Amino acid sequence: MGHLLMVESWVGSMSRLLPRAIREGGHEFTFLTRDLHHYLRSAPEGTAHPLLAARNVVTADTNDLATLLPHIEHLHTVLRFDGVLTSCDYYLPAAAAIAAHLGLPGPPAGAVADACRKDATRRALAAADLPQPRFAVCPDWAATAEAARTLGYPLVLKPVDLCAGMYVRAVADEKELAAAYRALADFPVNARGQLRAPVVLLEELLHGPEVSVETVSSGGTAHVVGITDKSVGGAPAFIETGHMFPAALTAEQARTAADTALRALDALGLDDIVTHTEIKLTPDGPRVVEVNPRPAGNRITELVRHVTGIDLAAACVDVALGRQPDLAVRETGVRSAAIGFLIPHAPGTLEGVEGAKVLAGHPGVLEAQLAEPGTTVKASGSNNDYLGHVMAADRHGPGARERVEELLAGLRPRMVNR
Repeated sequence: MGHLLMVESWVGSMSRLLPRAIREGGHEFTFLTRDLHHYLRSAPEGTAHPLLAARNVVTADTNDLATLLPHIEHLHTVLRFDGVLTSCDYYLPAAAAIAAHLGLPGPPAGAVADACRKDATRRALAAADLPQPRFAVCPDWAATAEAARTLGYPLVLKPVDLCAGMYVRAVADEKELAAAYRALADFPVNARGQLRAPVVLLEELLHGPEVSVETVSSGGTAHVVGITDKSVGGAPAFIETGHMFPAALTAEQARTAADTALRALDALGLDDIVTHTEIKLTPDGPRVVEVNPRPAGNRITELVRHVTGIDLAAACVDVALGRQPDLAVRETGVRSAAIGFLIPHAPGTLEGVEGAKVLAGHPGVLEAQLAEPGTTVKASGSNNDYLGHVMAADRHGPGARERVEELLAGLRPRMVNR
């Protein structure tokens, strides 16, 4: 049995999947947070939050690494941790730094920090001559406007240290660039109270389908579990509207995408970690969008499990404990699995979702979860604003996405303004 230190968490899927994987692996965990009420307010589906099943719940300032490290070192002498993990992007560098400080298994802390900063990732990939969009790192508005004129429109403006597509915007001219820049500047602190970096990243706008390569690295060897495709909407934002596993690619597309992802991991120096690398398949070949040093979100890990039997949440636990993860493919009877998200298009209060009753008992539906009536809704601008999702399987071929899209088309959110 292993004892894991979990440093914060998202309150979505991974807040349930990681505790489940820890429990099913015969392990236990101590939960470390700066604000326990953040999780009490967000108990999933009206139940006690799975994170509260921890052996211990410890409160400390997880945003202050300098004071946190000696505090955790003292806790370690009493509680004896065997590994450190988190599901929250904003605490991935802290979890890696704690593991290194305690001499526990884990990925190189510097590599994780670089992967969590989009500007550092771009520089590392450029140094390794990896294919990626042309880019510029801009410290202020004057540098941003000048870089945009040099790169040429259309462009993508990105924060270097946010996630879930927050404030990522396509811009066609300087007027749109200025509006996107101002909106980001008005968000100086992230959702976990951490001061944001004042720089922005500009990139050329890439064209082509986007996929993600799901990998598990252990002991110097990276294993490609598979490739997921992605559908995106909400322009000028980039909102993930759905995914399918496995991606419907040619053998050559799959090979080049996987090779590019593995080269990106090498360039960053990532090992002993589960990763989710997003790649754009452009007419000129694959281009790295970003490297996420954690399992995929948006329940992609569940798509993978339904098709292959591989549990990426369990793999995340295993590598955090320094153990060899089980990556054997099993026959599941499912050839493809897909998820689609219900996207709000206008603000208001959700009165209900017409057509939801059709989902119950529908053949092929694996999951269906919709927001409750009375939910306050804002027009979607990132992957944080979904009204729910539908997940479905195809037991015979790559038809899962089509099935999900048909089901979503029958759902009609009713909004009222109050």
